[in-house]
Amino acid sequence: MSAIDRYHSNLQSILTSVFTEQRETLEKVASLLCDCVTSGHFLYLFGTGHAHILAEEMFYRAGGLAAVIPILDEPLMLHRSASGSTNLERQTGYASKLLAKYKMTAGDMLLVCSNSGRNTVPVEMAVEAKAKGVTVIALTNVRHSQSCTPRNPMNLRLMEAADIVLDNGGCIGDASMEVGLPYKVGATSTAVCAAMLQAIESRCVELAVEKGLPIDVFSSSNVDSGDAINAKILEKYQPLIDIL
Repeated sequence: MSAIDRYHSNLQSILTSVFTEQRETLEKVASLLCDCVTSGHFLYLFGTGHAHILAEEMFYRAGGLAAVIPILDEPLMLHRSASGSTNLERQTGYASKLLAKYKMTAGDMLLVCSNSGRNTVPVEMAVEAKAKGVTVIALTNVRHSQSCTPRNPMNLRLMEAADIVLDNGGCIGDASMEVGLPYKVGATSTAVCAAMLQAIESRCVELAVEKGLPIDVFSSSNVDSGDAINAKILEKYQPLIDIL
């Protein structure tokens, strides 16, 4: 069996396990998210390194919630300096500087994405947001996190700092397959986490519809009616979200 087929099999197995074993947690997060965005609050998302992709995954997306604010900090992303972002993620105090730029308040939600959950910035982000009365969700790799020591002054892992933990079910180190090298290939965290987030968001919208609550959802801008639908949403949210 080639690596293509084995990766597909590995990914499918992880997805099945995640959606089966964490069904109640996924439902709980979706319900909390529905309460959040239908009461005038926002979902904030944050991740460093490759995890920032997950913050973008939920933002300004066809079929996605409008009340979403990604915390996208270029120095913590990969396109400016990949190795530099790794070093910065370990710095004490950086999360406070980031949070100062956002009007996060009690009633909002923050979803922090970090596969290892051991580094300073994601953990500090979770701790400081909780102090503001924000509900904090960790999206992490529990097995990996348990296998390593925290790398921050608080001696906490992200899963220990959050209100609720979503586990992406991946391997230690994220890469999932042996191919004859001393190390593995085939990371799964992004694919699995994106699927989890889309499922939560979809259920959130479904719950709002079931309850008869208004909820703002973007259409694709590349279907004929999309621009007209989105124009009304943008009129409401552009004054509230700086990068819309």
